[in-house]
Amino acid sequence: MILYPAIDLKDGQAVRLVRGEMERVTVFNDDPAAQARNFVEAGCEWLHLVDLNGAFAGEPVNAASVEAILAATDVPAQLGGGIRDMTTIETWLGKGLARVILGTVAVEEPDLVREAARAFPGRIAVGIDAREGRVATRGWAEETDVLATDLARSFEDAGVAAIIYTDILRDGAMKGPNVEATAHLARAVSIPVIASGGVSSLDDLIALRDCGVTLIGAISGRGLYDGALDLAAALAALKGDA
Repeated sequence: MILYPAIDLKDGQAVRLVRGEMERVTVFNDDPAAQARNFVEAGCEWLHLVDLNGAFAGEPVNAASVEAILAATDVPAQLGGGIRDMTTIETWLGKGLARVILGTVAVEEPDLVREAARAFPGRIAVGIDAREGRVATRGWAEETDVLATDLARSFEDAGVAAIIYTDILRDGAMKGPNVEATAHLARAVSIPVIASGGVSSLDDLIALRDCGVTLIGAISGRGLYDGALDLAAALAALKGDA
C-alpha cells in the first residue's frame, strides 16, 4: 500500500482546503517544488498533485508549479484538476507525469476516459469524489445524482489504472477517512482503489490497510503538513512494519 503525499496547488502555492471549499484555505508552502523535494527526501515513492484552480476553470492553471515539481523530483507523480480533453492529457503525460486523474469528464464524457485509457495504458486514473455516496464534479462545486459505486462499475472494462475515491466531507477535516465507504467501493470493482479524504493519523492508515479489502494506496495532505501523521511511521506501517 503506497502513501501518496498530496500537494494541492492554488495560485502557485501548496495549500490545503477544508472539504474542498476554496475560501477555507491554508497555505503550507510558497514553493511547491521544495515541498515535493521534502516529501521525496523523506522516502515517499509517489506524489499526488491537484490543480485546484484548474478544477474550477476546466483547464490547467498551475502548470508552472507542476512542471517545477516534475523537474525537482525523480519519483512518479499523478495529477488531477482541469484535465478535460485529450490534448491536455497528452500534454501532461508528455511532460513527465506518470498518471493523470480524470474526474469531471468521467461523469460528463466517459468515452473520453475510455479513449485515453486505450491510448495510454496504465496512465489514466478516475477520480471519484463523493458527498454521502453521490458524485460531485467541477471542483466539487456541482452535485450529481450519480452513485460513486455505479460510476466505478461503469469503468470496469475500460482499462483504467486506478480509482481515487475521495469522501469530500472528510477531506481536510482531520476527522479520519470513510473506511466503510472506501472498502464498499473497492469490493464493488476489480479496479485498484486509492483512498483519499481525511487520512490524518497512523491509526487512519492502519484502518485502511486492514479494512478487509486490498487498497493500493492512501492519500494524505493536511495530516502530513500539520505533523499529526508522522511520515516515517506512515511509510513503515504501509510496508507492513506496524
